[in-house]
Amino acid sequence: MSYPLPQFVEPESHGFIYLGFQAEPPRRAPVYTHTPRRQQAAARLVQAVPVLLRRSDVASVRVFRAVFIPPLPGAPRYDLAMLIRTKHVEDLEAVRTCGEISALDGEQILTGVNVARIGDTDARTDGVFLLNHFTAAPGTDAEAVWRSVTGWYTTKTAVDNSTAIRPTEPSPFALVNYARLPAGQIRFLVGQLTRPSFHRFVRARLDAHGMRALPAFHRLVHTSA
Repeated sequence: MSYPLPQFVEPESHGFIYLGFQAEPPRRAPVYTHTPRRQQAAARLVQAVPVLLRRSDVASVRVFRAVFIPPLPGAPRYDLAMLIRTKHVEDLEAVRTCGEISALDGEQILTGVNVARIGDTDARTDGVFLLNHFTAAPGTDAEAVWRSVTGWYTTKTAVDNSTAIRPTEPSPFALVNYARLPAGQIRFLVGQLTRPSFHRFVRARLDAHGMRALPAFHRLVHTSA
């Protein structure tokens, strides 16, 4: 069983810093409602965006709020997330350790680089965004495994974009995939789990390489670009 691979485009030359923020105590429930405390926390992060952009080594900042996170063991369960692009990969260390980020008091989930890309994830700001966190057995080429299953997603779920980020520092995740979905998270999940080919092809390949997918679904709160 195989699916035609999508057309990959040139990876981004930016560095990526992915931060998580806990506005309320973690819950096992998968649905994240837009509570006052989460609104206040999101507003604080939005106010910090211009401060970050004053740095010459920051290219863009996006703030997200979680809407649905399946209660899977090991999944990051943060109410809010921030995705920072540095001007260049070489800027990662300076930005990661800067006072502007330290003041946000977030959890650094991943610092990395874009190693493979399909389409333009940031072409639109509406809809639901997926941040899919992959764990892998030691020695696994997570990027190669991810590439091998992309054809199933573009064929079966109509996802036309994807930005794969590989960590440049020790991380619990071998890869984080950032993508904009063509429909909501429930339709996306149902479109996976109810298809036998998902279990026979995608899940079987991940299992064969000791990989697990830990998805989190978000909506965009603010973007600087």
